[in-house]
Amino acid sequence: MSLAPIVLFAYNRLEHLKKTINALQKNILALDSELYIFSDGAKNEETLQQINKVREYIKTITGFKSITIIERKENLGLANSIISGVTEIVNKYGKIIVLEDDMVTSRHFLKYMNDALDYYENENRVIGIHGYIYPVKKELPNTFFIKGADCWGWATWKRGWDLFEHDGKKLLQELENKKLTYEFDFNGSYIYIDILKAQVTGINSSWAIRWYASAFLKDRLTLYPGKSLVQNIGLDGIGTHCKITNAYNSNLTDNEVKIDFISLRENKFARKQMEKYFRSINSNKRGFWHKIRNSIKRIIKNA
Repeated sequence: MSLAPIVLFAYNRLEHLKKTINALQKNILALDSELYIFSDGAKNEETLQQINKVREYIKTITGFKSITIIERKENLGLANSIISGVTEIVNKYGKIIVLEDDMVTSRHFLKYMNDALDYYENENRVIGIHGYIYPVKKELPNTFFIKGADCWGWATWKRGWDLFEHDGKKLLQELENKKLTYEFDFNGSYIYIDILKAQVTGINSSWAIRWYASAFLKDRLTLYPGKSLVQNIGLDGIGTHCKITNAYNSNLTDNEVKIDFISLRENKFARKQMEKYFRSINSNKRGFWHKIRNSIKRIIKNA
């Protein structure tokens, strides 16, 4: 089995990045893995100093088979940086493992990703592998499938990424025409369709919502672990796209997640647990989601 290259996207959060790298270095397959680090350019003079500190640090990183650093001269922004970086590397290698600079991983993360990439390589209905799972209340299966795609520590093949649709408006129209918006929102438990509308109207530039919609509309599946192999440490208000919340805190498992045969279909039980989780966090944020929806509606109305 040839190992997939790891692609890490960094911007200006040095301390988050150090924690991400430290955890990744402890992974069982780190020494045998190629690491690509994309360092986005500064938006302005205020962030230039932070960017320079990040770039000084990444030049000192060791612990991998090879390390390639790509320093962007200009600021592409998170969405464009990820889309272009993933496209470049997955076209070269045929498969890829993707992390951002605020993803702390279990030491078994890389093995799980590579084992799953190898196992499902020729199964076209499987579009990706995901390392994070929400802190749901009930015990989940060892691994399971959910329709769509996800973005917190993930992997895919060229055949999967080739399905990525850049045009959010096209994705939104198809979801609406096929009357799939309710299912897309996990049966109304989350605001994914509103996030997509916000991308279309320019409120955000989310690549992740387009990745999810692209996979969802093609009826593709993503493999999840029953215990989380990824922890997002970036929801502390420091990052450009981050809000302060602890609602998504999942404890990292210290156990290996083995890839065994499971039915090639969405796991209804796991999906129901995710829906319940979404409803539980949204019940505490109704005012927040209400404001987002109203803002999107006003912008669309005035467009």
